[in-house]
This record gives sequence, structure tokens and C-alpha cells, in this order.
Amino acid sequence: MRYSLLLIVLIVTSCISTKLPSDSQIQLDKSAILAAMKTQEADWNNADIDAFMESYWKSSELSFISNRGPTYGWQQTKDNYKKGYPTKDAMGKLHFDVIKLDPISADAYYMIGKYTLTRKEDMPSGHFTLLWKNIDNKWLIVSDHTSGY
Repeated sequence: MRYSLLLIVLIVTSCISTKLPSDSQIQLDKSAILAAMKTQEADWNNADIDAFMESYWKSSELSFISNRGPTYGWQQTKDNYKKGYPTKDAMGKLHFDVIKLDPISADAYYMIGKYTLTRKEDMPSGHFTLLWKNIDNKWLIVSDHTSGY
């Protein structure tokens, strides 16, 4: 009985405890992720969806959720962007405001932010939540939930 209780405590503890990076590593990680966001902003504003997509995980497991529902896969996400934003005018000027960026493990961060597109005819905006994961020493978006209003 005592052994079973000890085993249960160890299992629960290992499930609950998540190794978070050190404070100095958190600052390095946040700087890298925010730099990737600035690069995405610049790529979008140069009407370069191919470059913009480099911050996304090139996997069929990438998830993108919008007002139209979920999309899975890097290629389908890229195709949807190209279909929805076929011209530089349609793309407008993108600006991100990061509201929150927190580690959830040593190799994953959770981000909440706001986007604004400035175009000739309108200024759509909305919020997003991104899950960033360090894959092969590069911070990549593995899940994107974006909604507009």
C-alpha cells in the first residue's frame, strides 16, 4: 500500500511539474519570437506570403483556426492565405501588438496579440493566440487561432 501511494505521488508530480526555462533563457526566447513576429510583419507588408509562412511549422499537423473553422497543414494554410489575399492591396499593411508572451515549457510559448490591417478601403483587426514551439533550434508557430471583427 505504501509503495502504491508513493508511486501515485511520483506519477502525479511528474505530470504536474513542467520544466520552465531560466529567466535569462526566457528573455532570449522572447527576443527570438518577437523578432520572428517583426519579420512576419515585414514579409506581409512586402506582399510576400511565401516568406511570411516561414514562421509556421512546415507540417501537416499545423493548425490554423479562423472564423471559417479549422485548417490543418502548412500547405493548406499557405494556399488559404494566397486565396484570401491575392494582391498587395488586399494584403494592406499589417501591424501586430503582442499582449502576452509566456513560456509553458522549456520549448513552447503561448502568445496573445492583436493584429490590424490598414488598407485603402478598410481597417480590419482582431486577436490571435499562437502556440510557438522550438523545433530544430527555430521558433515556429504550431497553432494559430485568429479571429477578426
